[in-house]
Amino acid sequence: MEYNFFPEIKIKEKVQTWVGGMSISKKINDEADKLTHNVITIEIYPGVSTERFNRELVPSLHADVLIDSRTIFYGSDKLEDLIQATLTQDRVFGRFGGHSFSDFIDKDQLEKCHKQIEDALSNNKRVVIMGVAASLVYPSDMIIYADIPRWEIQKGFKSGVLSNWQADNAGDDFLAMVKRGYFFEWPMADKQKQDVYSKVNYVIDSLREDWVMVSQESFSVALKEVASQPFSLVPFFDPGVWGGHWMQETFDFRKDDINLAWSFNGVPEENSIILNFEGVKMEVPANTVVFFEPKKLLGDRVYGRFGKEFPIRFNFLDTIGGENLSLQVHPTTSYIQETFGAHYTQDESYYILQAKPGAKVYLGLNNGVKEEELIPALERAASGGESFDDKKFIYQQEIKKHDHFSIPGGTIHSSGADSVVLEISATPNRFTFKLWDWDRLDLDGKPRPVHLEHGAKCIDYSRDEDWVKDQLVNPFEMIEKQEGWLEEKTGLHETEFIETRRFTFTEPIKLETKGSVNVLNLVDGTEAWVESLAGEFEPFYIHYAQTFIVPDSVSSYSVRPTEKSKSEKLKLIQAYVR
Repeated sequence: MEYNFFPEIKIKEKVQTWVGGMSISKKINDEADKLTHNVITIEIYPGVSTERFNRELVPSLHADVLIDSRTIFYGSDKLEDLIQATLTQDRVFGRFGGHSFSDFIDKDQLEKCHKQIEDALSNNKRVVIMGVAASLVYPSDMIIYADIPRWEIQKGFKSGVLSNWQADNAGDDFLAMVKRGYFFEWPMADKQKQDVYSKVNYVIDSLREDWVMVSQESFSVALKEVASQPFSLVPFFDPGVWGGHWMQETFDFRKDDINLAWSFNGVPEENSIILNFEGVKMEVPANTVVFFEPKKLLGDRVYGRFGKEFPIRFNFLDTIGGENLSLQVHPTTSYIQETFGAHYTQDESYYILQAKPGAKVYLGLNNGVKEEELIPALERAASGGESFDDKKFIYQQEIKKHDHFSIPGGTIHSSGADSVVLEISATPNRFTFKLWDWDRLDLDGKPRPVHLEHGAKCIDYSRDEDWVKDQLVNPFEMIEKQEGWLEEKTGLHETEFIETRRFTFTEPIKLETKGSVNVLNLVDGTEAWVESLAGEFEPFYIHYAQTFIVPDSVSSYSVRPTEKSKSEKLKLIQAYVR
């Protein structure tokens, strides 16, 4: 089955690009020679390789004085003390602290840097400032910003080549490193990126072997174009202890891996986008569009409710030939707000893309299960005393292809073996409380963390078999039926803010964004065209199982079968904020 692993967004506006270190350094030097002062700042997102910049770009800038931004911030020991309340002692969960880089500046070190820079400038020497939050060191004549998607940072953590900001912890526990990024440095870096953006002169894609640089003005034009047309994110895939083989076989992809458990294909917070400037490709974090074109992308109503956050997430869970996911629960809204400082919880749903006979989903409790029975049984299993009797406590529902199950926060659940789930959820994706993990070790040989102390406080005991069958299982409701197409409402539960619609069609269908960004996936059928009703964007080609985003600015659009799929019955899932 064809699948687009590297979707591109063609930018119509003619934009000048500089490709490769030599071209970029020549442009920077040419511009620097025109400056009244001589301070060049290269600001990077935490995770961008400072070593590569220092090796391949900085020497060509002929700096008389080179300042590493790390020198103005507190060292790791003092920093650890200051952020302990944010990081907590937990291996996985911290608390959002609302920090800024300026909170951690060592004023004595900053003053020394200022004196060093001013002495150099008084002698007409060139100063280059390099590093994370480098623009906070000294006012600059030129700022170059280099970015990196979060998924690439996590790959660096996992491979042991990357440390957290202001820490010498490369090769440490992966989950703890991601926690520090998620709760501390990434929110802080996102805030800094937005604060400095209006002062930036050039933006660099530092991911590729040959760097690509464009002016900030051109980059802003490109983001406006992205927020005015359908587009897909660059998906990433990862093995897991419970992972299956359906994606490997269906997409003919990474077959040498032990398995593929996840595909994250609709998470702007972590995925990237590829901008195509007349053949020159630039890869940047997808959340850049959220930060700088939030109203066009999200819509006024969603932006007013969530701010610069993308509230919908799509991803795949593949257990065909694999195992059950952990038994888990997501927090209630009140618990996540009070405990972690997050605004909303991870309500979600499972849409079944594929299922083998006998596959099932674990959803809610069996009728009559009491807290005083369940929690001790989970505690004994966590301590290794005895295995957890899932059949005694957890309701198990057999599943088939195209079933749909709502999972509001507080509902115990797990995707069982031998299925592929399109998980449609709210975005705060760190908050999964594992209750039991089937007595197994992770791929790294360590026990996967179980969070009974959190999970036990979030389980809703009213969500038993009777309630689940009535409220959460296949909540399909026909909205409209015409010759060649059918629209159904299919959740999510009334307590969840995401609404989903399923369209089954053999003829072109017209969709409305409904005042919200749309996230969609072609859940059946080979391929389709997404087209503008007013010719405002080029036709957008989608494959089976491809997730794509339609900004609210599009308002209305059509989806139709291609010549190749015109004899098929296609199915499309559309999600938006109610």
